[in-house]
Amino acid sequence: MSPTALFFALFALTLALLLAAVATGLRARRRAHIAIVALTVLALGATIWQAYRLGAHYDLASAGAITPVHMFLARAATLSFVPTAVLGLFVLRKPALRRWHGKLAWTSVALAVCAAVTGVCMLLAAQPK
Repeated sequence: MSPTALFFALFALTLALLLAAVATGLRARRRAHIAIVALTVLALGATIWQAYRLGAHYDLASAGAITPVHMFLARAATLSFVPTAVLGLFVLRKPALRRWHGKLAWTSVALAVCAAVTGVCMLLAAQPK
Protein backbone atom coordinates (compact mmCIF):
# COMPACT_ATOMS: atom_id res chain seq x y z
CA MET A 1 0.00 0.00 0.00
CA SER A 2 1.34 3.43 -0.89
CA PRO A 3 2.17 5.87 1.92
CA THR A 4 -0.66 8.15 0.75
CA ALA A 5 -3.24 5.34 0.67
CA LEU A 6 -2.16 4.09 4.10
CA PHE A 7 -2.37 7.61 5.54
CA PHE A 8 -5.88 8.18 4.20
CA ALA A 9 -7.01 4.73 5.40
CA LEU A 10 -5.76 5.50 8.93
CA PHE A 11 -7.19 9.02 8.70
CA ALA A 12 -10.63 7.65 7.76
CA LEU A 13 -10.45 5.05 10.54
CA THR A 14 -9.56 7.74 13.10
CA LEU A 15 -12.43 9.98 12.00
CA ALA A 16 -14.89 7.07 12.05
CA LEU A 17 -13.78 6.11 15.55
CA LEU A 18 -14.01 9.75 16.65
CA LEU A 19 -17.61 9.87 15.43
CA ALA A 20 -18.33 6.61 17.26
CA ALA A 21 -16.79 8.07 20.43
CA VAL A 22 -19.06 11.11 20.12
CA ALA A 23 -22.13 8.92 19.52
CA THR A 24 -21.45 6.62 22.47
CA GLY A 25 -20.61 9.59 24.69
CA LEU A 26 -23.85 11.38 23.85
CA ARG A 27 -25.80 8.20 24.60
CA ALA A 28 -23.90 7.69 27.88
CA ARG A 29 -22.85 4.19 26.82
CA ARG A 30 -19.82 4.30 29.09
CA ARG A 31 -18.24 0.91 28.48
CA ALA A 32 -18.48 1.25 24.71
CA HIS A 33 -17.39 4.89 24.91
CA ILE A 34 -14.25 4.11 26.91
CA ALA A 35 -13.29 1.24 24.57
CA ILE A 36 -13.88 3.36 21.47
CA VAL A 37 -11.94 6.29 22.91
CA ALA A 38 -9.00 3.96 23.58
CA LEU A 39 -9.17 2.69 19.99
CA THR A 40 -9.42 6.26 18.72
CA VAL A 41 -6.25 7.22 20.57
CA LEU A 42 -4.41 4.26 19.04
CA ALA A 43 -5.71 5.10 15.57
CA LEU A 44 -4.75 8.76 16.05
CA GLY A 45 -1.23 7.73 17.03
CA ALA A 46 -0.94 5.53 13.94
CA THR A 47 -2.31 8.34 11.75
CA ILE A 48 0.17 10.86 13.16
CA TRP A 49 3.03 8.39 12.66
CA GLN A 50 1.97 7.82 9.04
CA ALA A 51 1.50 11.58 8.50
CA TYR A 52 5.14 12.16 9.43
CA ARG A 53 6.18 9.39 7.05
CA LEU A 54 4.00 10.89 4.31
CA GLY A 55 5.41 14.36 4.98
CA ALA A 56 8.83 13.09 3.90
CA HIS A 57 7.41 12.74 0.37
CA TYR A 58 6.16 16.34 0.20
CA ASP A 59 7.70 19.79 0.45
CA LEU A 60 5.30 21.00 3.13
CA ALA A 61 6.83 24.47 3.16
CA SER A 62 5.61 24.87 -0.43
CA ALA A 63 2.03 24.69 0.88
CA GLY A 64 2.53 28.17 2.34
CA ALA A 65 0.85 29.60 5.43
CA ILE A 66 -1.48 26.62 5.86
CA THR A 67 1.42 24.47 7.14
CA PRO A 68 2.07 26.30 10.44
CA VAL A 69 -1.69 26.74 10.92
CA HIS A 70 -2.22 22.99 10.47
CA MET A 71 0.69 22.10 12.74
CA PHE A 72 -0.66 24.37 15.49
CA LEU A 73 -4.17 22.93 15.18
CA ALA A 74 -2.89 19.35 15.03
CA ARG A 75 -0.85 19.80 18.19
CA ALA A 76 -3.66 21.64 19.96
CA ALA A 77 -6.16 18.93 19.01
CA THR A 78 -3.87 16.13 20.14
CA LEU A 79 -3.04 17.83 23.43
CA SER A 80 -6.70 18.72 24.07
CA PHE A 81 -7.57 15.04 24.26
CA VAL A 82 -5.48 14.65 27.43
CA PRO A 83 -7.56 16.82 29.79
CA THR A 84 -10.72 15.56 28.08
CA ALA A 85 -9.77 11.95 28.82
CA VAL A 86 -8.64 12.72 32.37
CA LEU A 87 -11.87 14.55 33.13
CA GLY A 88 -13.77 11.65 31.54
CA LEU A 89 -12.17 9.31 34.06
CA PHE A 90 -13.18 11.65 36.89
CA VAL A 91 -16.77 11.52 35.61
CA LEU A 92 -16.82 7.82 36.52
CA ARG A 93 -16.46 8.82 40.19
CA LYS A 94 -18.25 12.17 40.10
CA PRO A 95 -21.05 12.25 37.48
CA ALA A 96 -21.63 15.99 38.06
CA LEU A 97 -18.51 16.62 35.97
CA ARG A 98 -20.13 15.10 32.88
CA ARG A 99 -21.21 18.48 31.52
CA TRP A 100 -17.64 19.82 31.70
CA HIS A 101 -16.30 16.65 30.10
CA GLY A 102 -18.79 17.16 27.27
CA LYS A 103 -17.67 20.76 26.75
CA LEU A 104 -14.02 19.70 26.61
CA ALA A 105 -14.88 16.82 24.31
CA TRP A 106 -16.67 19.11 21.84
CA THR A 107 -13.69 21.46 21.92
CA SER A 108 -11.36 18.54 21.17
CA VAL A 109 -13.59 17.35 18.33
CA ALA A 110 -13.75 20.86 16.85
CA LEU A 111 -9.95 21.17 16.98
CA ALA A 112 -9.57 17.72 15.42
CA VAL A 113 -11.92 18.61 12.56
CA CYS A 114 -10.06 21.88 11.95
CA ALA A 115 -6.75 20.01 12.00
CA ALA A 116 -8.12 17.43 9.57
CA VAL A 117 -9.39 20.06 7.13
CA THR A 118 -6.20 22.11 7.24
CA GLY A 119 -4.12 18.93 6.92
CA VAL A 120 -5.90 17.90 3.73
CA CYS A 121 -5.56 21.45 2.37
CA MET A 122 -1.86 21.39 3.23
CA LEU A 123 -1.30 18.09 1.42
CA LEU A 124 -3.21 19.29 -1.63
CA ALA A 125 -1.16 22.50 -1.75
CA ALA A 126 2.25 20.90 -1.08
CA GLN A 127 4.56 19.94 -3.92
CA PRO A 128 5.82 16.34 -4.07
CA LYS A 129 9.56 15.95 -3.51
